Amino acid sequence: MKRQTTPLAFLVLLLGLALSTLIAAALGESSLDLVDALTRPESQAHAILFELRLPKIALAALVGAALGIAGAALQALLKNPLADPFILGVSGGAAFGATLSLALGATALGLTLSQPCQRLPGRLEGLCAAVLQGSPTTLLALLFALLSTAVVYGAARHRGRMSPLRALLAGVVFNALASAAITFVKVLSPPDRLGELTSWLTGSLGYPQPGALLALALFEGIAFAIIGWHAHGLNLLALGDRSAGLLGLDVERARCILFVALSLLVAAAVSVSGMIGFVGLIVPHLLRLWMGADQKRLLPASALLGASFLILADLAARRLLPMLGTAPPVGALTALIGAPFFLGLLKRGHEED
Repeated sequence: MKRQTTPLAFLVLLLGLALSTLIAAALGESSLDLVDALTRPESQAHAILFELRLPKIALAALVGAALGIAGAALQALLKNPLADPFILGVSGGAAFGATLSLALGATALGLTLSQPCQRLPGRLEGLCAAVLQGSPTTLLALLFALLSTAVVYGAARHRGRMSPLRALLAGVVFNALASAAITFVKVLSPPDRLGELTSWLTGSLGYPQPGALLALALFEGIAFAIIGWHAHGLNLLALGDRSAGLLGLDVERARCILFVALSLLVAAAVSVSGMIGFVGLIVPHLLRLWMGADQKRLLPASALLGASFLILADLAARRLLPMLGTAPPVGALTALIGAPFFLGLLKRGHEED
């Protein structure tokens, strides 16, 4: 495939994101008159567009961008073209935290978690209570994701250095352990909560509040900045530790910073969307064929294509609602697309060997 120049490639990706947003806003579960929605603030179409569809599209874009950039960086960091953001164990920890929250009852858990806020003065008490009561599932998922990061990072260090292979193995083992714990929690959960648990574990995008979107955007922006700042270091790490060291990179320091930043990025995405897999595998591979492997181009491009990909995948899931009577979780659709893609990569790699 002929590789495109950077300006043209980014123009195509930006136009693709704009077009994906426009299509998702106009269609959704049912078609919507965008002209009516934009010109008549009192209309029902305006309320649907600005209160439901655009926040959902923004959430899909943020999560897709996070998974895309995490996949591109992780494949360079671990020197493994089949690496996926979920192999680090972060997803397992986040899934266990969210499962625990849903099983205990998110509302009751939010009230319990917000009790210490009563000790805060004035407006801080109200703000603290609103955050903890409004998103206990997200908070617990994020907390356990960070704990899993600490565990995997500790297990991956050997003689003061972090080994990519040990990190990979530790993540796989931790995900297996978290899966067993999730099964145990599901068995003990009330039957009326099993549907919500299943939907979250298979990956779904809800209708977020503006505050939640702002917090997610801020968190991901910080992680993006850290990873983007180390784009040159990722290029060097892809050459191997010895070559990177000879070229002046502090390999251990760069790897540790990137590992933590990537874990936090995936934790943020998983905590609000559940288990949406394969986005971080598919997007970087397609872009490497098109734009090359330079992380300075690949990272922002993966964010743009990841956002477009998940917006359209979520739209496809919603358009199945009239036929199926329910909208399947978007994570199920990305798995249906990603699994054959993954098998194709394996076959291609075997043939090249």
